[in-house]
Amino acid sequence: MDTTICAISTAVGTGAISIIRISGKEAINIVNSIFSGVNLTKVKSHTIHYGFIVENNNKIDEVLITIMKSPKTYTTEDIVEINCHGGISTTNKVLEILLNKGCKLAEPGEFTKRAFLNSRIDLLKAEAISDIINSETEKARKLAINQIEGKLSEKINNIRKNIIEIQASIEVNIDYPEYEDIEIMTNQNLLPNLDKILFYINELILESENGKLIKNGIDIVILGKPNVGKSSILNTLLEEDKAIVTDIPGTTRDIIEGKINLNGILLNIIDTAGLRYTTDFVEKIGVQKSLDTSEKADLIIYVIDNTITDLSEDIKKIKELKHKKIIIFVNKNDISSKNNFDEFNNYNIVMGNTISKNGLNELKNKIIEMFNINYLDTKDYSYLSSARQISLTKKAKTAIENAISNLNEGVSIDMVTIDLKECYETLGEIIGAVYKDDLIDEMFSRFCLGK
Repeated sequence: MDTTICAISTAVGTGAISIIRISGKEAINIVNSIFSGVNLTKVKSHTIHYGFIVENNNKIDEVLITIMKSPKTYTTEDIVEINCHGGISTTNKVLEILLNKGCKLAEPGEFTKRAFLNSRIDLLKAEAISDIINSETEKARKLAINQIEGKLSEKINNIRKNIIEIQASIEVNIDYPEYEDIEIMTNQNLLPNLDKILFYINELILESENGKLIKNGIDIVILGKPNVGKSSILNTLLEEDKAIVTDIPGTTRDIIEGKINLNGILLNIIDTAGLRYTTDFVEKIGVQKSLDTSEKADLIIYVIDNTITDLSEDIKKIKELKHKKIIIFVNKNDISSKNNFDEFNNYNIVMGNTISKNGLNELKNKIIEMFNINYLDTKDYSYLSSARQISLTKKAKTAIENAISNLNEGVSIDMVTIDLKECYETLGEIIGAVYKDDLIDEMFSRFCLGK
């Protein structure tokens, strides 16, 4: 935190401009020492200045320098941004000069890490900054900007405030039992307050499914026997010839992935090798990979050939997948068949084909319905969205459930404060009020360089 850091904050390559960001107590002095123009140490904060970067009296690049003085900056430290021309050689040369003048090359996410450690943002907002950079859909962008605005942090802080008020009342009862004007805390008046906290935490956990959906999308695996049209369905959904399609069974031997945007939600669609017994070593690996991939899927589209009369293998496989969300897509319905598919009446079933593209819109609508995608537009996007956040919230829930259980079993109220403290601190870990250094280092290492 005592060093002055620098990094290229724009994508490295040929472009109109590139930005090099410098943060730290020596940021202005270091840049001023290589700048030919005004004296940057005497200019006002949040101003832009024209001039040249120079080295040994040689002009390196024509630049604009932005000066932002502490504390009203991204990191709360002095920040300087150098707007260079966007060539790789020029940008790297300016960066090299800064490093020679005493700057340290910033680690990935170090600017945001400093913003967090300097208490400008909490951990939820820090994660959201990374999310907004990586967002691939409009809904993902809305989720990230909502967290940056602090709406989810406010929800968690309100729960923590309720816990601290309960703890304070309990401790006053213990420390000053002689005060008659203080409400006596009993199991009867404490339990409703704990139930209310549990309700709020459960609400966060239930809505976290929406957050994961918006941020990560839906992982969809297309399963079925060989030659039922899985690859054709993938290609049609993606509107490109991504997978090779032939009438030879076993053409697809490895997973093939593609993405589409469905009403603001990313569908990560995976085509797989056909499910069948085979002695071909490579195809056998592909079949096993298909089964392994399906275990991790949010949704399975199981494809059945409309012209096949023996459905026993398909029925057996679908029953084995009963713990997963499934849509059965009966393909090739443009060819006549005597099957009525009554065996699948208890499943979501769609009839269609990839020749006339019949049924594919119905397939999309079925996905929208199963995952309540249109419902998400009516919400305020204040959702937990990462495995870390969700895991800690579930841990906080366990702590408050233990407190309620202990009260119901007659444990003294002062002992319940142990569970309340655990819940309070666990919720604090979500927003970074409580944190471990190694966790923070690991989290910010996933950020891009220069952010």
